[in-house]
Amino acid sequence: MQITDLASEMDSMVCQGLIVEAIEKFVAEDAGTKDVDGTITSDKAAMVNKLSGFVGSIAAVNGITLHNSAVGENVSMSEFTFDFDMKDGSKILWHEVIRRVWKNGQVTNEQYFQN
Repeated sequence: MQITDLASEMDSMVCQGLIVEAIEKFVAEDAGTKDVDGTITSDKAAMVNKLSGFVGSIAAVNGITLHNSAVGENVSMSEFTFDFDMKDGSKILWHEVIRRVWKNGQVTNEQYFQN
């Protein structure tokens, strides 16, 4: 499968709110992330743990919008807006670009950029 197709399928899952499932399906075991605040994860298990905790704190998904995506050689970029009501009563509305590095059909690194 081409990176274009893999990235499109992963983005589609994210738009459906299947964020953890997308990580489980597309991310390599030794993949890492770097978050906007500098938080780093060094493997898939840590990514799943972090995102499971976050997803578990969501009371309602008001919308997940994919605005744009682009694919280059072994890299994809996806621009999203996330709109969530949280269980603690707060609201999250953020605009984010996710940069993914791909190798052998799996994401080996994700970095998040926020506007």
